[in-house]
Amino acid sequence: MISAGDFRKGITLEMENGIWTIVDFQHVKPGKGAAFVRTKIKNIVTGAVLERTFNPTDKFPRAHIETKEMEYLYNDGELYYFMDLETYEQLPLNKEAVEDAIPYVKENTNVTVRFFKGAPFSVEPPNFVVLEVTHTEPGFKGDTASSNVTKPATVETGLTVQVPLFVEIGDKIRIDTRVGEYMERA
Repeated sequence: MISAGDFRKGITLEMENGIWTIVDFQHVKPGKGAAFVRTKIKNIVTGAVLERTFNPTDKFPRAHIETKEMEYLYNDGELYYFMDLETYEQLPLNKEAVEDAIPYVKENTNVTVRFFKGAPFSVEPPNFVVLEVTHTEPGFKGDTASSNVTKPATVETGLTVQVPLFVEIGDKIRIDTRVGEYMERA
C-alpha cells in the first residue's frame, strides 16, 4: 500500500477498478484547512488523464507492472503477433493494445510489452527507429523562404512524418517514436 503523501512521478497504483500512473503531483499546505495532494494521473490501459486531489493519508495498493522484450512478427488483419525472446511463445494482441506502437515498427523489430497480472495491455516501440521513405514529393531548389521548410513523407509502415526538403524516396530516416518526429537521415 502507498499513501497519497508518498506519491511521486511514475508510481503505478490500483484505484477505482483501473491501473493509474502518476504523471504529476503537488503537495499543498494551505494557510487554513488540512493539507492535500493535487495530482494528474493517467490510466495506463485507456490513456485517460484525470486531475484529482487526495488526502495525504489516503492509501492505495501499488500496481506491479511487468515488462518483457518481445519481437513483432506479423499481423493477420485483426491480431498482431509477438514472440517472447526467451521461450519463443507467440502472443497475439488486438489492435487496441498495439495501435500507438504499430506505426513505428516493422516485422522482426523488438518492442517492450507491458503486463499487469499476466495480461498484456500495451506495446512500446524503441525510442528511435530507422524506416525507409516510400513516398514523398520532390523538393525543388528555391522552394525555401526559411531554413526549416518541411514536406510530408510516408515511410514503409504507412506512417506520415514531416521531413526536410532534401529527403527523397528510398532514404532511410531516424524517427523519435516518443514525439513522432523526424530526427535525421540514417
